[in-house]
Amino acid sequence: MKAALVGVDAAPSDGTPPALLYEARRPTGRERGPDAVVEAILGFAAELRDIGTARFGTTAEAAGVAVPGIVDERTGTAVYAANLGWRDVPMRALLSERLGGVPVALGHDVRTGGLAEGRIGAGRGADRFLFVPLGTGIAGAIGIGGRIEAGAHGSAGEIGHIVVRPGGHACGCGQRGCLETVASAAAVGRDWAAACGDPQASAADAAKAVESGDARACAVWQGAVDALADGLLTGLTLLDPHTMIIGGGLAEAGDTLFAPLREAVRRRVTFQRLPSIVPAALGDAAGCLGAGLLAWDLLSTEVSA
Repeated sequence: MKAALVGVDAAPSDGTPPALLYEARRPTGRERGPDAVVEAILGFAAELRDIGTARFGTTAEAAGVAVPGIVDERTGTAVYAANLGWRDVPMRALLSERLGGVPVALGHDVRTGGLAEGRIGAGRGADRFLFVPLGTGIAGAIGIGGRIEAGAHGSAGEIGHIVVRPGGHACGCGQRGCLETVASAAAVGRDWAAACGDPQASAADAAKAVESGDARACAVWQGAVDALADGLLTGLTLLDPHTMIIGGGLAEAGDTLFAPLREAVRRRVTFQRLPSIVPAALGDAAGCLGAGLLAWDLLSTEVSA
């Protein structure tokens, strides 16, 4: 878990990232079960509130929290998160109660990071963008006119579960050949470990081997790039974004990823307009910044009302 106290004096509307006044990390404690994770989040938030009060003489005015899985932002419910064992957790109500009734916004972790990238990061100025982080899995956030589209049931943007290699690797979602089973950092690490014979090899190791000209690594890498390009083509055909923002651990490879990826997407477009394909700008601060923006939006709504 990553968390921060966010200053409200730098208005996000001017494109300036809000000031992170204090940052901290904690383990989720998920090995102790789903209820322990909920309690860890509530306790972490209360700890930050107390630190803020002690350091700045006033309590937090609002809170934003971003969680994985399927999230219903309207009801403030974490509907489902397989890796945490959650179903229908009323996170917004629980957190507001723990924090003494302050307003709380709940968001999906990737959509929240996408909100930050869109407003104050790599997507600033683009009225339509697609944010795709490549990590253990692959997800997406659809940015339209300064907001992130959640979908009718809280699962919009799940580009990682587009089937790009029918009959391929089994995916946790129940399908086979999903994009994240081929092109995530975890998938690249798996395939490179098999190719090089080192079970500890990672996607970062694969990138280094590609840069050194290793033919086996180049084959693994190109397979992932081609699959990613197929998935992105589906996304740009449906959404027609100005910008595609690629983040996560795999994007840290820089031009080793972006040069072949841009070319692979360029080869695939026909009638579609080719978007800018750019690296994410905010790194692992995106989640905290996005949660701060969710809280800021709550305050702005209250003021306008």
